[in-house]
Amino acid sequence: MKEKKIYVRKAELAQLLSVSPRSIDNWIAKRMIPVIATSPRLHLFDVEAVKGALERQYQVAAGRS
Repeated sequence: MKEKKIYVRKAELAQLLSVSPRSIDNWIAKRMIPVIATSPRLHLFDVEAVKGALERQYQVAAGRS
């Protein structure tokens, strides 16, 4: 069975990754992480896709407990 993707807002993503929302903004500007811009003020993120992008970028496990 296909897993359902979980989309979160910027503040939730920042909390999950233990970074500031400004770090998320910087990563978006540098096109380091995938983002869905539903409107100019609302961006949604697929948590697993973001973690995968960061792991590839930095070659470390991102947000693993």
